[in-house]
Amino acid sequence: MLKNTFIVMSLVAISLTSACSGVPKGEAKYPTGLDRASTGGDIYAKPDSIFGRDGLAIFGKSKKKVDDGASGIGVNSFLWRASLDTVSFMPLASADPFGGVIITDWYTAPEKPNERFKVNIFISDKQLTSTGVNVKVFRQSNNSGNWIDSTVADDTATQMEDAILARARQLRVAANGE
Repeated sequence: MLKNTFIVMSLVAISLTSACSGVPKGEAKYPTGLDRASTGGDIYAKPDSIFGRDGLAIFGKSKKKVDDGASGIGVNSFLWRASLDTVSFMPLASADPFGGVIITDWYTAPEKPNERFKVNIFISDKQLTSTGVNVKVFRQSNNSGNWIDSTVADDTATQMEDAILARARQLRVAANGE
């Protein structure tokens, strides 16, 4: 009986110690020279598999990643960044990257202290398309200390949309190295 208990305890101890061997979970592995050779010098890049850089294509479908600019947020990242760049001179009231909504606070230009503008930008697509961005511009005029809603030129929103799209294209070209 004592012999059987000893055998069971030994087996438990062996299995526990063998489970603890190896690299602990969460511990960083220091890159070696072999890692650099397989990734072309970039020690943090994912090494190629035995099936090549793009992996194995089954039934003629390529696994190649397409950079549509929709990584990490709910809308196209190029349109999002371009929208923020375009209204960077205005104070932001709200910015929701998952809903694709940017709302600025009222902005008064130093050269025209009696009028102010507010812009709402809606990004509605994960692709970089001309229909993926919609701009609403609001204008108020100061009349004896009271701000009164005024009309905005018809092409103002369209010009802002065009500026956002042009900047988004620049960002995409820069990101893709074209």
